[in-house]
Amino acid sequence: MSDVGVIFSLFAGTLSFFSPCVFPLLPAYITHLTGGKMEDNKMLVDRKKVFLRSVGFIVGFSIIFISLGASASFVGKLLMEYRIALMQIAGLLIIIFGLQMAGFLKFKFLMKEKKFEYRNKSKSMFGSILLGMAFASGWSPCVSLALSSILLLASSTETLNQGILLLGFYSIGMAIPFLVISLVLVYSLKVVRKINKYLSKLSFINGVVMIALGFLVLTGQMQKISAWLSIYNLFPQ
Repeated sequence: MSDVGVIFSLFAGTLSFFSPCVFPLLPAYITHLTGGKMEDNKMLVDRKKVFLRSVGFIVGFSIIFISLGASASFVGKLLMEYRIALMQIAGLLIIIFGLQMAGFLKFKFLMKEKKFEYRNKSKSMFGSILLGMAFASGWSPCVSLALSSILLLASSTETLNQGILLLGFYSIGMAIPFLVISLVLVYSLKVVRKINKYLSKLSFINGVVMIALGFLVLTGQMQKISAWLSIYNLFPQ
C-alpha cells in the first residue's frame, strides 16, 4: 500500500494546506510567528526570521501528525487479524469524508473543531514549534477530514514504519506550500488573495481524491496498484 498511499498522502497534505479553513489564516499565523506586521500590501519582517520560524512551525505540526500516524499504525497492527474488515471500514469512512469535503454531504458533526489554543506570542524557535504543535492538535474541520482519511489508511498498513511514512509525507505536503507562501508574503499579499478565489474548487478536488482513495481501499485495489508501481521502485523498502 505504501507507494500509492504516499502519493495520496502528499497530495492530501498539499490540498489540506489550501483548504478554506487554513489558507486564509496564513497571514495571521505568520505575523504571530514572527511578530511582523502588514503594511503596503506586504509583511514587514526579516526574511531569515520568516524562514526559521516557519521551519519551526512545520517541525511542530509534523511531530503531532507523525505521532498520530505511528499510533494509528500501532493500533492497526494489534488488530491485524481483522485487517481486511478494517480496510473495508476505512475505505467506507474515507468515501464519506470525501463526499463531505466535496460538498455532496452536509453532516454537521463532521465539521466540529477540536480546540487547543496557544495564545502567547512566538518569540523563539521553540515557541514556533509549540505553535505548530498547537495548530496540529486543534486542527480545523477542513484539515481533519483529509487527515482522518490518511490516519485510517495508516491504521490498515502492515508495518509501523509505513504508517509513519504516510503521515510524514502528509506533513511534507503541507510544509512545502506553507514555507513558499510564507516567504512570498514578505513581498506581496496579492498571491494569497488570488489563491483565495479558488479555495472552494480545491476543496472539491480534495474531496474527489479522497473518494477515489476510499474506493481503492474498500475494493482492495490499492494493493494491486502498489504492486504495479513497485516494478519502478518509486519508494523502495
